[in-house]
Amino acid sequence: MTSPEARAVSEDLDPLVQRVDALFKRHAEAAPDAAEDVPVLTEIVDRGAHAAEALALELERAVLARLEKDLEGTLAALRGVLRQAVSAAVARELEARGLAAKRPASPGG
Repeated sequence: MTSPEARAVSEDLDPLVQRVDALFKRHAEAAPDAAEDVPVLTEIVDRGAHAAEALALELERAVLARLEKDLEGTLAALRGVLRQAVSAAVARELEARGLAAKRPASPGG
């Protein structure tokens, strides 16, 4: 026989258990063969050195693509700063040698 406290806890958890069960059932109905459709890594890749190299290259490409996407804005800003710094350094050097080129007039003024 269960104690009144155990029965109260059981009754309190019952709605939660029911909700979890319903969630599991919905998931199972939505994708009944999902576990069978997902290939396992050992099914995709041979154990040979060529397969390991191919996997390493694919992982490298994926990581680099992610990094390029994440750093795209930063690299564009750095490119602009670098262009300005190189332009200023070249202009200073030309001026120091007495070879400063005349800059074309800006189109607006």
